[in-house]
Amino acid sequence: MLPEKWFDRSFDFTIPPSLFPNILERLRGTPARLEDRTSLLAAEIVTRRDRDRWSIQENVGHLLDLEPLWLRRAEQIFAGETEMAPADLSNRRTHEANHNAGPLADLLREFRSARVQLVRLLARADEGTIVRTALHPRLRTPMRLVDLALFVAEHDDHHLATVTEILAHAGTE
Repeated sequence: MLPEKWFDRSFDFTIPPSLFPNILERLRGTPARLEDRTSLLAAEIVTRRDRDRWSIQENVGHLLDLEPLWLRRAEQIFAGETEMAPADLSNRRTHEANHNAGPLADLLREFRSARVQLVRLLARADEGTIVRTALHPRLRTPMRLVDLALFVAEHDDHHLATVTEILAHAGTE
């Protein structure tokens, strides 16, 4: 079963701030889960595309491509800005990156490094910062830092579920 398309998702930003440490652990664990899911797969499996859908390696690259956006948005909330930076809804960076050309191990290492930066910043948040809001540009709704962290964790899981679905469809699951 295919995961729901990301842009079709709706979000309920009512999670209690007390769950921020749990969400932080999800974010901290994504590199390990991603490595566990993909690092032992053959290159021909991780780079295989199915029509216009991204390969496993391109999904990994996409997660890496978005780390600067997540970091910038978190920094904006820390700084008290009222609106977050917009995402490139066309995912141009991922489409143009040619993520299948290099080794998967490089993408996984770069993703881990980038995610460490985000987690370190989020871990510094005090109670006031965790509930501080900024307007999400696409959803047009205020998003707290705790909501942003959940949004990123959900995006991670969306792509991990996509990887699992690709593997199942390829008969390797």
